[in-house]
Order: sequence, then structure tokens, then C-alpha cells
Amino acid sequence: MSASEPSPATAGPGRHPSPGPSPRPATSGMNAIVGTHDLLFVTLDTLRHDVARDLAAAGRTPNLVRHLPDGRWEERHAPGSFTYASHQAMFAGFLPTPAAPGPHPRLFAARFAGSETTAEGTFVFETPDLPSALSAAGYRTVCIGGVGFFNRRGPLGSVLPGLFDESHWEPEFGVASPTSFESQVRRAEQVVAALPRDRRLFLFVNVAALHQPNWFHRPGATERDGDSLATHAAALEYVDRHIGRLFQVMSSRRPCFTIVCSDHGTAYGEDGYTGHRLGHETVWTVPYAHFVLEPGVTL
Repeated sequence: MSASEPSPATAGPGRHPSPGPSPRPATSGMNAIVGTHDLLFVTLDTLRHDVARDLAAAGRTPNLVRHLPDGRWEERHAPGSFTYASHQAMFAGFLPTPAAPGPHPRLFAARFAGSETTAEGTFVFETPDLPSALSAAGYRTVCIGGVGFFNRRGPLGSVLPGLFDESHWEPEFGVASPTSFESQVRRAEQVVAALPRDRRLFLFVNVAALHQPNWFHRPGATERDGDSLATHAAALEYVDRHIGRLFQVMSSRRPCFTIVCSDHGTAYGEDGYTGHRLGHETVWTVPYAHFVLEPGVTL
């Protein structure tokens, strides 16, 4: 069984609130998911795999861990080294690739002659990108942006949100806001509340909290202290404190197929590198998970 066709085993005892997430569907199940489930895609922008893995193992991100298959993140390779490139690829169906020899069948794929990763049951679409394909399939597609590539403050910042029926960005959702994610969750709750119950929803959320600057998420830190692996970890703990509300509202109407992953990592001085848009394992190695939230998920 390939890494992209996961075992149906659920996480261990005590990891899930009742009723808890369903086992991860195999790739061949995506045609049964699209059209019957709401869809949630969350990118934890800039999150490193090692930080996500270590915090999960230490019990510091309990709200995420209770939904991860087997309580662990899957190690994958990002399709790009910075936000714009990675999201263009992911919206075309190229999600982060399992960190093991492939080929690895994909969940979603634009029809493309000669594709070696489009498998039986992969949701194949005729449009250039997944948001427009889901819109054509009857979904309301909504983007809640975080980093600057989603701010619609110029042509470049309008490309990615322009793929959706509806997009939202406010300064309080951005990288400089210490309350960015909780503000995004409030907007998600408003989006769901305004949507007719029988209309299916594809909600995409780009979470900016991990992206530099993130020093303000560590108690007692100052701007002079700057960003570090410790503040990166503190930012993930901040996201974990609020993500349960997002999962709760997205599972309030029907089962919700959910993808949570990073678009790329970032370097904090390893081998002399800082930041991203560069080729280093701290950048290309990312955490990934997908699962189904059943109606009635509780905080």
C-alpha cells in the first residue's frame, strides 16, 4: 500500500472526541467524497515538518493531534519553496508528495495526457484548477487569505484569491497580526452561517500565523528577540488553540473532508540559510494530513 493510499486504521484510543474523524479515504474514494461532503483545505503557511512532528509527540498541539491519522503528521515534500509557487501547484492538484519513492496517486488532478499519478477514482477535473472545478460541481468556493499573496492589494495578490467564487482578506488576517488565526476562524464561522444549508462548501484557509514575523506568539518575547524555532513552535501552539472552532463549524452541516498541510517550511540559520524560496530540507519537508470530520465534532 502506498503512502498516498493510507491504512483505514484510526488513531489510538483516547485521541478523538466523539464522534471523531473518520479513517482517511484511499485515493480511489475521492469521487465519492466530492459532491457528498463539504471540503476544507488549510495551509499552515511556512510550518516546518520537524516542528509539527515534535510538538505533536510532546502533546503540545492536542487539538490537531486528535484528528491526525494515528495521531501523527505524514512527512511530505512541498511542491514549491514559497507560497505563490506552492499554492499554484496545489490548486492544480499537486499536493505535497509523500517522502518515499513513488509514483503516488493523487486525490485531485486536472486532466493531463500522460499523467502517471492520476489513478482510478482520482477526482479528475476539466478546468485548470481545483477551485473552478468544484464551483462547476456545485460548490461555493471561498478563500480566507493570510499572507500577502492573498491580500488582493495588487495584481499579484489577486491571482490566487481570484480562483474562488468569494475571497476574504483583512489586515487582521495577515502576518503582522498576533490574533490572525482567530480572526480568520471568526470569518469562517460567518461564511458558514450565511450559506444555505443545502449548498456544499469548499473553504480554503491560508493561515499566516507561522510566517515571519512570529516572535509575538512566544510569551515575554520582544521584537528585538526576533523569530526563532521557539517562536515558530509557539505560533503553532497558538493555531492549535483555535483550530477546533474551525473544525467544529465546518462539520456542522455534513461530513467534511479536510486537508491540513504546510505549503513549505523555512530555515532559521541551518547551514547558513534563513527563510525560504531556497532548496533546503527545512523548506521542502512539510507536514501533511487528511481526514474526514463527521458531523458533531466537539471542541
